[in-house]
Amino acid sequence: MIQAIAFYLFAIVVVGSGAMTISSRNPVHSVMWLILAFFNAAGLMVLVGAEFIAMLLVIVYVGAVAVLFLFVVMMLDIDVAEMRAGVARYFAIGLALAVALAAEIMIGIGAWSAGGVKIARRAAPIDSAVPNIQAIGDLLYTRYLFVFEGAGLVLLVAMIGAIVLTHRERSGVRPQNIARQNARRPQDATRNVQPPVGEGVQL
Repeated sequence: MIQAIAFYLFAIVVVGSGAMTISSRNPVHSVMWLILAFFNAAGLMVLVGAEFIAMLLVIVYVGAVAVLFLFVVMMLDIDVAEMRAGVARYFAIGLALAVALAAEIMIGIGAWSAGGVKIARRAAPIDSAVPNIQAIGDLLYTRYLFVFEGAGLVLLVAMIGAIVLTHRERSGVRPQNIARQNARRPQDATRNVQPPVGEGVQL
């Protein structure tokens, strides 16, 4: 019974927070709703017995969203002072969300203790006795090897595209000289000194 309650709770919150992510006008609020969606999606992964994927959702995606939050603040020139002033106004809503997340965690722990949700069939032909991490590794590097490599190539192209789009010439900033940096010798970059005791280093 608790498994079904936890499943519907996590699923409803994921769908609702996803809808709020794309409908919020404030980009900061959208990021917060997205973090909430990731946490509840991790709860769904725990319910179906995929603890490794749940850990990846929390560590990788929520960590990446935190970096995304910083990029949004820097690129959109959001007034940080105004954001801090609005913290007290939304304190009650934040406290309610924190309590709701704590209740979801307790329900998820109870559902996980009762056992994983039984699904109709496995999505991949892996023995049920094989651990999650080993099953994922066997599938990624055997059956879905080309798809996995293609995903890595797409991420590489996205990273290069982000670097190209954000790279620009700015006045007052010297460009990086790769050849000069590679040609620099260690003896030209460092200097060993033996300062007397109790005295500073002369630059």
